[in-house]
Amino acid sequence: MRDDGKKNVLGINISVIDYEGAVASILKAAMARKPLKVSALAVHGVMNGVLDPEHRWRLNSFDMVTTDGQPVRWALNLLHGTALSDRVRGPSLTLKVCEEAARAGLPVYLYGSRPVVLEKLRNNLVEKFPELIIAGSRPSLFRRSTDTEKKSITKEIRRSGARIVLVGLGCPRQEVWVYEYADLLSIPALAVGAAFDFHAGLLSEAPAILQKFGLEWVYRMIQEPRRLWRRYVFLNPAFLAMLFAQFARLTSFEDKGREPRQTSKFS
Repeated sequence: MRDDGKKNVLGINISVIDYEGAVASILKAAMARKPLKVSALAVHGVMNGVLDPEHRWRLNSFDMVTTDGQPVRWALNLLHGTALSDRVRGPSLTLKVCEEAARAGLPVYLYGSRPVVLEKLRNNLVEKFPELIIAGSRPSLFRRSTDTEKKSITKEIRRSGARIVLVGLGCPRQEVWVYEYADLLSIPALAVGAAFDFHAGLLSEAPAILQKFGLEWVYRMIQEPRRLWRRYVFLNPAFLAMLFAQFARLTSFEDKGREPRQTSKFS
């Protein structure tokens, strides 16, 4: 098990952690009923923080930010010599957390996406882990929630008895949600993104060989070209250029960001 704290990658503090360490920390917080802000970031997620000072502040307040994408793991190893042997991607972390939650009898709540996705996801998770307790689920409003709605959402999740909430709203909305809700709920909140669609069986995952060589983005772009092409065409080269600048010590990216002036109330 490995959990060696965090290291700066383009100003975002990334966790030097493996699956075993990540799951152990999440389960420990769930058993103690303590908040834990968790996200798994690929290049797109990192760059959202790089380009937005307020979002950078949010991400750097997280307890755990894992290496969802191979390029993020490679960057961590290149810049800091961490020798991290594997990434910790959101979809895989989701299954590992659900497996251990089922063994420990810790109820899980599913938040985000659409009703049809949540129904399929719920059924597939219970089929895979028969002892898993799904305390409840709620689809995204796909708009900003009001103060009243935010209080209602918080109350609903707390009353459900959930000890872990999995959040699938897409990046960066899901990280904003975790930032705003985790302390209110006082349980671990995990931003897991495409894990909902993958495990609901509505979106196929990239072949292992593409994942191994950091080419998962190519597969994703082919699947959803209209939605994703700008993300990869512009952000991937920017990530590489900035990584070179940090590696060459042309800049240190020490700016931790700016505290958000007001809550966004994403739902």
